[in-house]
Amino acid sequence: MISIDSFRELALSFPSVTEEPHFEKTSFRVKKKIFATLDTSKQTAVIKLTEIQQSVFCAFDITIIYPVKGAWGKQGWTVMELQKVNIETLMDALSTSYKNVAK
Repeated sequence: MISIDSFRELALSFPSVTEEPHFEKTSFRVKKKIFATLDTSKQTAVIKLTEIQQSVFCAFDITIIYPVKGAWGKQGWTVMELQKVNIETLMDALSTSYKNVAK
């Protein structure tokens, strides 16, 4: 289980990350591009992966990590259930998302 505060702290631990509002959510950005969003009401995070990375992380447990519905999910945007995901998997996925966007 990952708390909202823990997720925020982890996302902000990467170099040059800013936290900004994004509609009803909070976004975490590097070079002005979003690599993660946080929905505090649903206790979920959404991260940006490639299609291959998404399939690998979703294979862990599709009830915990799964594509966003619709076209966004087909572009690699992936939901993580913060109440269910373990810290190692979260950090691996969050780091992967950060590197995808920061390059």
